Amino acid sequence: MKLDDPNFNVLYTYTKALAVALGYRDVLTRLHSERVQNLSSIIGMAYGLDDEELTALKIAASFHDIGKIGIPDHILLKPAKLDESEWKKMQQHSEIGENIIASTELDGAAHAARVIRHHHENFDGSGYPDGLAGASISVCSRIITIADNYDAMAVTRSYHKAKTHSEVMQIMREETGRKHDPELMKLFSEIIETSPYKTTTI
Repeated sequence: MKLDDPNFNVLYTYTKALAVALGYRDVLTRLHSERVQNLSSIIGMAYGLDDEELTALKIAASFHDIGKIGIPDHILLKPAKLDESEWKKMQQHSEIGENIIASTELDGAAHAARVIRHHHENFDGSGYPDGLAGASISVCSRIITIADNYDAMAVTRSYHKAKTHSEVMQIMREETGRKHDPELMKLFSEIIETSPYKTTTI
């Protein structure tokens, strides 16, 4: 399915309503998802993904946090660090998101749903929900992990202050090989320096 395929437009339009719904609960998550989608698309094109993978990437990046619709407000909007039980509940958002997108049963939905399920898997196998590692994790999921992590640290939220670009990149380099795919991180490190999504936090 290509980006200009009518079936893609149907899937994107159908699921966009869900993003609007999430935005009413947590506008910062909606804005974060928009930035992650744009940054992920730039990485995916630079990496040379084919049309089918780019389609899955765009859908999954746009709605990678849609499963947070199923997370209680006292956890989703908590202005402090989550405790262990709350964190376990929050981790369910990737599986909830998978189920939401897959339930549309539209062309391309199953592929995008799997990418959403695995966007918190770590390159060394320490992530969730399935403990996948390396190439077992979809390249689209690995791309979203990088874009998601960069934006999450670069923007102020109720539970943390925004970090500078150099601070974010230092953390991400230290996490490369554990959380992030080294090949994709090398590409990302080049892209972000001239990207409009590079944080200007001082």
